[in-house]
Amino acid sequence: MTGNGRANGRKRGGRAGGEQLMVPPAEFGSYYGRPVLKDVVWGMPDVPGYLFLGGLAGASSVLAASAQLTGRADLARTAKTAAVGAIGLSALALVQDLGRPARFYNMLRVFKPTSPMSVGSWLLSGYGPAAGVAAASALTGWLPGIGRAATAAAAVLGPGVAGYTAALLADTAVPAWHDAHSELPYLFVSSAASAAGGLGLFLVRSDQSGPARNLAMAGAGAELIVKRLMIHRLGRVAEAYQTARAGQLMNAAEILSVAGLATAALGGRHRAAATLAGAALMASSAFTRFGVFLAGQATARDPKYTVVPQRERIQRQAEDAAQASSPA
Repeated sequence: MTGNGRANGRKRGGRAGGEQLMVPPAEFGSYYGRPVLKDVVWGMPDVPGYLFLGGLAGASSVLAASAQLTGRADLARTAKTAAVGAIGLSALALVQDLGRPARFYNMLRVFKPTSPMSVGSWLLSGYGPAAGVAAASALTGWLPGIGRAATAAAAVLGPGVAGYTAALLADTAVPAWHDAHSELPYLFVSSAASAAGGLGLFLVRSDQSGPARNLAMAGAGAELIVKRLMIHRLGRVAEAYQTARAGQLMNAAEILSVAGLATAALGGRHRAAATLAGAALMASSAFTRFGVFLAGQATARDPKYTVVPQRERIQRQAEDAAQASSPA
């Protein structure tokens, strides 16, 4: 069908008197609705569980070192035990998803600093034994000097263990993860701190749990801020974090973080309030990891999260180039 192009009022090439468009601009579509990216092959609940437990372990080792330095033996022993238990379960979840333990061992054949998976494998290999020795010494009372050295080593490696999984996700082409590469490491580390502090509040009596309460409050507050910044910056991709199952989990995590933070701040020195705050913060951290994972799956399956942002970026670059080349 021919016409004079009045439906959209735009002219090809943007020049007066030029040829006018006969049809409106094309809307986005995909080839029979098929995704552009391959689906995420990592499985539920193994990988999000691995993300949560690894973060809990790494932050617990930092908390254990703080408790040991301040003379809180109960909190130090609890945090060390939690760290080795969490990293053990995290490794089991990882091996379960990989299918064969040999696949993890094969990653240790080389060290590649540019690969988050390679760096993470070596971090886990160094952190696991250190956390195990620290916990064994704390529980048995044997070799306290070696136990203190192992506690320090685990505390040094702990932040890396808590945060490297964020780099691992962001290094993929999945839009919800890759586009959030600036905020995801901070989100994971703060969420891990909230979980570790929450576990300390949940398990340790109030006169011993001061460092846990401080860590939980700092982690929960930072987690809330980083989530807001990430959602604000992501634009269209933020829909994946706000809708469907991922949105439900992220909203629940935010509510639990606020509740846990308020309870820890106002009544964290009372045993019942500390227990409730700790449970809320641990659940919030777990929901955050599962929500991030599900958001990634959603954006990998829906091509609009891949193609539309690419077109918008190309258009912005063309507009910027046109402005730069136009006379002042």
